[in-house]
Amino acid sequence: MSRRPPAAGRRPLGAVVACAIAIGVIAAQDRPARIISLIPAVTEMLFAIGAGERVVAVSSFDDYPPQVRQLERVGALLDPDLERILALKPDLVVVYASQSDLQRQLGRAGVPTYIYKHAGLAGVVTTLRDLGARTGHQEGAARAIQEIERGMEDVRRRVAGRPKPRTMLVFGREALAIRGVYASGGVGFLHEMLVAAGGENLFADVPREAIQATSELILARAPDVILELRAGEIPQSQLQDEIDTWRRLASLPAVRSNRIYFITDPRTVVPGPRVAQGTELIARALHPEAFR
Repeated sequence: MSRRPPAAGRRPLGAVVACAIAIGVIAAQDRPARIISLIPAVTEMLFAIGAGERVVAVSSFDDYPPQVRQLERVGALLDPDLERILALKPDLVVVYASQSDLQRQLGRAGVPTYIYKHAGLAGVVTTLRDLGARTGHQEGAARAIQEIERGMEDVRRRVAGRPKPRTMLVFGREALAIRGVYASGGVGFLHEMLVAAGGENLFADVPREAIQATSELILARAPDVILELRAGEIPQSQLQDEIDTWRRLASLPAVRSNRIYFITDPRTVVPGPRVAQGTELIARALHPEAFR
């Protein structure tokens, strides 16, 4: 009995399998083996998904995970060292969207780039998925995403139903002065972390990631809580001085109720795989009773 030929437009199973294997080989060959990351958040993501062994250099500001402290430094957002980058022969460089000159220079040199831009918490998940696909670590990316989602859900569950204090989330200010105050606006990962942590953003109505808040504006908005985020440690003696700086605005509800908090932990300011942990730190400051 003669064998019926495959239907038109269909391939025999063996051919399909062979094609899939070939595509997989090509994809594996295209995966970057020497990665340079100029973005601390993305550096953390690469290590979190299992691609850390491919990272050969990082920015001047990278310090997590500890392994990056042994890697070459190649500048940062404002001062990338193109000569050093090219000397390391990378096959992928992670750059900020705003680094247009660097992108052009790397393009002329034939170096592929991954262009990153800060966004909301959904952007963290999207970047993890993209990096997983780009490096062949999809399973590691999926695990990192699941960990974030579980952590965020736990925080939301703990603070559900509790009063939401009107909070000014500050991430920049001149030392010992109420000048150059930068606070979270109503978009971006800081805003979303604050909301998930059970706070009401004082500037939720401002559709920007950051707002420069004058003393007059702060007095007019009258926050119930002032929460400052710092990436580095503050000596205990200096910390009290910084808290006392806010007492110059004595009429603020946050000052009258002594609800001025500092969190000196990079997990609160880096939109990477530890954002759920950072959100929990904010929630513990706003709602300590929810974690007893």
